[in-house]
Amino acid sequence: MKKLVLPVLLGWLVLGMVFPGTAGAETGHRMTVRDVVNAIIRYSVGDRELPVNDRLIAGSYDTEVTGIVVTFMATVDVIRKAAELGANLIITHEPTFYTGGDATDWLENDPVYLEKKKLIESHGMAIWRYHDYMHMAQPDGIYAGLWKEIGWDQYLVSTDNPWIYEIPQTTLADLARFFKEKLSVGVVRIVGNPDMKVSRVGILVGGGSLGLGREEMPMQVMQQHNLDAVVCGEIYEWTLPAYVNDATMLGLNRGIIVLGHERTEEWGMKHMVAWLQPLVGDISVTFISAEEPFLYLTDGGILKGGQDVH
Repeated sequence: MKKLVLPVLLGWLVLGMVFPGTAGAETGHRMTVRDVVNAIIRYSVGDRELPVNDRLIAGSYDTEVTGIVVTFMATVDVIRKAAELGANLIITHEPTFYTGGDATDWLENDPVYLEKKKLIESHGMAIWRYHDYMHMAQPDGIYAGLWKEIGWDQYLVSTDNPWIYEIPQTTLADLARFFKEKLSVGVVRIVGNPDMKVSRVGILVGGGSLGLGREEMPMQVMQQHNLDAVVCGEIYEWTLPAYVNDATMLGLNRGIIVLGHERTEEWGMKHMVAWLQPLVGDISVTFISAEEPFLYLTDGGILKGGQDVH
């Protein structure tokens, strides 16, 4: 069967016909965690069988779903807010227990783990990680959400590559200000001449700017696509920042803007609500921001998410 890449408005109808039960909630039928997960997987990659790390982190697949929360990360505050809403399924993009594979053997006697586990269980919460399938969707679900949030789908050079954009000319500093405002970033870091002209921009969300196992990858992307600037999630200081710093010292037009992992990826989860809601009918779907984890000490005070908190 061909991969399903469905328009949001028609997706739930087609899924309901092709995969009976996936749109069952729309007709008043109950849905279990398994039903919701299967609907999401089919929407993302069709019937392809793919090696993924996405799995149920807490709870049971057989639990009847009373409400769904989607989020970048199932933090303690997100879990509490989900419970207040009456939701019992959290769909999280990133790990719940502090390592990429959510391994917990090393946490057996850890008080943070034990208290968080107790909180999850006390609310009967199921938590499913939706990471690999989301990035394998066409288009990548995280990038698609980011496009919607910043309005850059019109600047995408090719739909086959969600990384590269051709935008109206601006400066590196003004581009950084744009992202700071649009994505509510507490502090934006840049490398390069703030006044340099920028029109060809790459975006490497989350850990993509680390190279995805190939440290040279971000620099190769910059060179091969003739990019003026790259907007980054996370960075190693000895790779892309060092490369761009040297380029600037040599008088070459290169810059980077560092926003952080959460601030570049959360938007895929925010805009997931629009396509997930039709798949689950009258089960409520709510986005809860995991929020940027850092506080920033400045001369003017302590900032979180661009707001003064102290």
